[in-house]
Amino acid sequence: MRSSKGPRPRDAPPYGDSHVTRAKMAALRAVLAGRGAPTPLPPPGQSRGAAEGLLQRLGRWFYEVDEVAAWGERLRRHRLRDRNAYCSFLRDNYGADAAAAIFTLSCGGGVRFEGQEHWIRPEGHWHPKILHLCRVPVVALDLRGSPLTYEGLDNLVALTRLQQLDLSGCPHLDDWALGRLHVFGATLQDLALARCPRVTERGLATLHHLRELRRLDVAGIRVPSPGLVRILLEEALPGCQILGMDLGDTVGTPEPAT
Repeated sequence: MRSSKGPRPRDAPPYGDSHVTRAKMAALRAVLAGRGAPTPLPPPGQSRGAAEGLLQRLGRWFYEVDEVAAWGERLRRHRLRDRNAYCSFLRDNYGADAAAAIFTLSCGGGVRFEGQEHWIRPEGHWHPKILHLCRVPVVALDLRGSPLTYEGLDNLVALTRLQQLDLSGCPHLDDWALGRLHVFGATLQDLALARCPRVTERGLATLHHLRELRRLDVAGIRVPSPGLVRILLEEALPGCQILGMDLGDTVGTPEPAT
C-alpha cells in the first residue's frame, strides 16, 4: 500500500528532522569516541569561529585579571598610606612623645618611656598608660617588621630623647627614609636595620650624622661588597659596634629587654 503522505520536498533534510539529525550525530560521536575512533570534526569555518570566540574570552579574562591586580595594588598603597598618615591632632593635644608612642603601637610595635624598665606593647589596655606618660620622653621604639615608610617617619622625627630604634625587617623602609634619621644624631645610641630589603649602601652612607651611635645592626642587608661597606661604616662611626656585613653573616637582632 502506498503511503498517504505526499512526495518528500526537495529541500527536506536527507535524514529527517534537523533535531533528530543532530541527536543522531551526537550519539554517533559518543559511540565512536568510546571505541577509540576519531570523532567527526565540525566544518572548518565553524572551527575557526569557535577558536576566535575562545581567544576573545581568554583576552577578556586576562584583561579582567590585570584590572583586579591593579585594583588590589591601588588598595594596598592606599592602606599603607593611611597607616603611615601623620596625625597632628595627637601631637597638638598630647605632645610629640605620646603621638609617636600611639603611632608605634598602632603599627604593632613597642615603646619604652624614660625611667620605665618595661616595654608597652599593643596587647592589653595601653591607652591609659600612654595618657598617663604623655609628658614623659620616649627613649626606645621597637618597630620591627612594621609597615613604616618615609612618610610614617613624620610621626617620629619630633622625638628629642630617642636612644634606641629597632627598624629590623621593615619591608618599606628605604634609603630616603634613612636620610631622615639625622634628626636623632645627638641622642640615638642603638639602631637596628637588619634584613631591611630596600636599604642599600647609599642609605647606610647617610648614617654618619648619628655621632652618638654605639651599636648598629646591619645584618642581612644586601650590598655589593659587604666587607668594604663595613670598613667604611666603622670609619664613619668611630666607637660604634657594627653587627653584620660579613660574608655568610647570620647575626640577627636580639629581642629587646622586657
